[in-house]
Amino acid sequence: MIPKELLRQLRKIEFVTARLANDELAGSYTSVFKGQGLAFRDVRQYLQGDDVRKIDWNVTARMNEPFVKVFVEERELTVMLVVDLSSSELFGTRRATKAQVAGEVAALVSFSAIRNNDRVGLVIATDRIEKLVPPKKGDKHVLRVVREILGFKPRSATTNLDGALHTLAKVARRRSLAFVISDFFASGFERALALAAAKHDIIPVMLIDPRDEELPSVGLATFEDLETGESVVVDTSDPRVRDHYARAMRRLRNDRLQLFKKHSLDACIVRTDGSFVTPIRDLFARRAQRVRLR
Repeated sequence: MIPKELLRQLRKIEFVTARLANDELAGSYTSVFKGQGLAFRDVRQYLQGDDVRKIDWNVTARMNEPFVKVFVEERELTVMLVVDLSSSELFGTRRATKAQVAGEVAALVSFSAIRNNDRVGLVIATDRIEKLVPPKKGDKHVLRVVREILGFKPRSATTNLDGALHTLAKVARRRSLAFVISDFFASGFERALALAAAKHDIIPVMLIDPRDEELPSVGLATFEDLETGESVVVDTSDPRVRDHYARAMRRLRNDRLQLFKKHSLDACIVRTDGSFVTPIRDLFARRAQRVRLR
């Protein structure tokens, strides 16, 4: 039995994201995310001007006249969602928690994918692989993927993106489109990211809450690390404390963006106090522009 609150969230997200996938993103998704290349379809007689490298010599020998192989674009993609659901993703001070935003992004991407007959799979990670949903097609499957994210109760609080990225390489044997959704507070995943990016089309989706960027001035406050459980008392009325925090968090975010740029990855920032649609739409637009310029 699905809890009523979860069912309400699920229906709301389905209504909004399915419509957006149909109306706004369907065309751009198809144009910027290509399939696996060319697939053999048939042979036909050689015509003047055909590429001689496409001649099928076995058929040619049997028929005593030249035949060439005919290829078509293999459109179908596998879209993998790698979602960090460690305890820091339960944080959110505005419209939604990071975990809820992750569910919204996952739904929007998934409905866009299945409208193009692509398959969608899911990897939920903390410091371990908590859930693995094999890639499939269809609306019901997408709703299951989103339900898994929104209703998930992790066994662990901490993060290990290194393990999640290695798992992606194992479960997605062919080149896939992979959205890695996290706040990217974790460290030590740089090599795994490079290896995954060499095999797959990786799109990091960085989740940010306003409190990730600056502290409010509320005097003495106790802050707890949601992943480690450690707590510390901080005097937020001290401008130096707030400035140090803001600079440290800005440096962390810039380091992550530089890492993504190093590996030529299209990073996408989605905020808990803003639209989850606009960043994804802008991502599709950027990629579409690059395709047109080639």
